[in-house]
Amino acid sequence: MVFTGLYALAPDVLNVLAIVRPGTVIRWHRAGFRLYWRWRSRPRGGRPKVPVDVRQLVRDISLANPLWGAPRIHGELLKLGIDIGQTTVAKYMARRRRPPSQGWKTFLHNHANGVASMDLFVVPTISFRLLYGFLILHHGRREILWIGVTAHPSADWIARQLTEAFGWEETPQYIIRDRDRAYGDIVVRRIWAMGIRDRPTSPRSPWQNGYCERLIGSIRRDCLDHVVVFGEEHLRHLLRSYTKYYNQTRTHLSLNKDSPVTRPIETVGCILPMPILGGLHHQYIRI
Repeated sequence: MVFTGLYALAPDVLNVLAIVRPGTVIRWHRAGFRLYWRWRSRPRGGRPKVPVDVRQLVRDISLANPLWGAPRIHGELLKLGIDIGQTTVAKYMARRRRPPSQGWKTFLHNHANGVASMDLFVVPTISFRLLYGFLILHHGRREILWIGVTAHPSADWIARQLTEAFGWEETPQYIIRDRDRAYGDIVVRRIWAMGIRDRPTSPRSPWQNGYCERLIGSIRRDCLDHVVVFGEEHLRHLLRSYTKYYNQTRTHLSLNKDSPVTRPIETVGCILPMPILGGLHHQYIRI
């Protein structure tokens, strides 16, 4: 009927059909069908399209917070001034094949505030005498809680250092240490008496006390490798100065470039360098 109508309107159409295959006619029909329904389904208003950056933000939030559902993410977006529907949020959330679970980084970070570690390190003096430094590190903010110096690290001395370190402070839930013989029965009893759970590392496994080992390396690289220690008082002064610099000034990658004792951001004033440890390091402040 279509071709008859075409022939009535244009008799020369038969010459054109002579070089067209049936498959071509079917393809034309399908293309016309798609165009027709595309025209029928054209948008006539309705909901506005969600911007690409908002869709990506919804996906990023759902990936970073696997325990959040669409209502929680929708509420967070409303606080950011993004007014979209909750069903739209559910549409663009990341899909998961298994129940949400926190990663190891989040798991360890959640338990860091209840963990501390301690360790001893050796420092030679100008007369080749050996002194011992003792430190306690809090894992939550990588803060040095205590640092001491002695020439004879006995169990009684270490137990007294623990008492002085946590005498008026909240004690951690766990403390990590190696199996040095200096930690005798007196130290173990003192730890348990203070309500702290003792967690010695495995033999020949210094990596299990990695935070303290890394801190000792920082003390050597930042301070002790650049000075000659005269004696016990001199070493104690150096370590106390470094502790103040480490806790209040030195930035850390694990703390998003912040110091263990949060350092405020200064934006007004002229920049002035303040020498620390005799000029080995500087703190830059605005005045």
